[in-house]
Amino acid sequence: MFNLGGLRSLFQQEEKTDSIRQVYVFNRYPEGVKLQTFADNAIKTSKYTLLNFIPKNLYEQFKRIANFYFLCVVVIMLCIETPIGPGTTMMPLIIVVTISLCKQGYEDYQRHRADNEVNQRRVSVIRNGTLQQTASRNIKVGDVVKIECEEEFPCDMILLSSSDDEGNCFITTANLDGETNLKILTCPDETKNLVTVQELYGLDASIECEPPNVDLYRFQGRIVFATDTSLDNISAMKSLGSTNLLLRGATLKNTKFVYGVPVYTGKDTKMALNQAQAQYKLPSIEWKMNMYILFFCFVVVALATLLTIIEFFWEVECDKNALYRTKVTFSHSIGGFLNDFFSFIVLFNYVIPISLYVTVEAVKFISSYYVKWDLDMYHAESDTPAKANTSDLNEELGQIQYIFSDKTGTLTENE
Repeated sequence: MFNLGGLRSLFQQEEKTDSIRQVYVFNRYPEGVKLQTFADNAIKTSKYTLLNFIPKNLYEQFKRIANFYFLCVVVIMLCIETPIGPGTTMMPLIIVVTISLCKQGYEDYQRHRADNEVNQRRVSVIRNGTLQQTASRNIKVGDVVKIECEEEFPCDMILLSSSDDEGNCFITTANLDGETNLKILTCPDETKNLVTVQELYGLDASIECEPPNVDLYRFQGRIVFATDTSLDNISAMKSLGSTNLLLRGATLKNTKFVYGVPVYTGKDTKMALNQAQAQYKLPSIEWKMNMYILFFCFVVVALATLLTIIEFFWEVECDKNALYRTKVTFSHSIGGFLNDFFSFIVLFNYVIPISLYVTVEAVKFISSYYVKWDLDMYHAESDTPAKANTSDLNEELGQIQYIFSDKTGTLTENE
């Protein structure tokens, strides 16, 4: 027998204590060990909630140059006397913002529905010695989960056993890296024969592994088998690598079932971490629109400045003796100059097309349905059409200039 405390100390000498994730199978924590808190298994791809939807969406909309410009014009109209009423600019701005808000709200509602569908997917988990059905979002680190053939893995799990006599299983990672070829994963020798609920429930073990990271092809850890629930004395220890890790998003193939222990759940899974690192790319069409609007803003400011100066000299040189002036008093202060300048800004605000963004958004929204209607992207065997979760999909696809592939199977239907 070996002393687990000594081995753990040795392991901690190699790495810092806070960089080790300790997982106890069936969450059987030894006496005196503090319970750990991990991320739940709920996924979230939506941007908004009911509470932050309006303020967050309005903030994003007024980051656009045109919307912010017209908001400033409305504020100017409310603060000074202008030849045009504020309603003529305020109403179109409200309509434009409302249309964009409804469109983005609908798209986010669709994302909420997709998230809820994934989070409520039923999975089999061993709890209290029995195999129970529960929602995917309720999976916890340390549970033992059963996955059957053609099912997706709901989280990152260490493979314990499978229906294969050799302790192997086959998976595809097409949703992760585009590879459609089958990959073989193996079980630890000590657990590959534990294929019933009763046998697995009698397992006393713990897993020590690295913290969550984005590398799909790297995993380091070990599983320690103990002789009792106290985990003080161990009977065996097995190193773990990427060939033992079932990644969320992968699909089980040619294997009736497998059992695994979740080590990363929810936002800690490798798939979620890779999605979180995606950076927003400004579409070329939006970049061009911003440049056009900035140009028109410059034109409006230049015209307003020029006309304000002309008006100043007209009042000083030409208009002071006009018959219609009953009182010759001129105020050429900075305040008067700014009042005239902003009045001209209001007069010329129609140079900038307020409906430009709405027109582009409408075109993108309608074009996203052409992705769904495209028969070339329809999968007849599973009756699954293509689905665009966002109207920006066409723009994002349009930014792709080159495709680098190490295998032709990535670009073909290589089954």
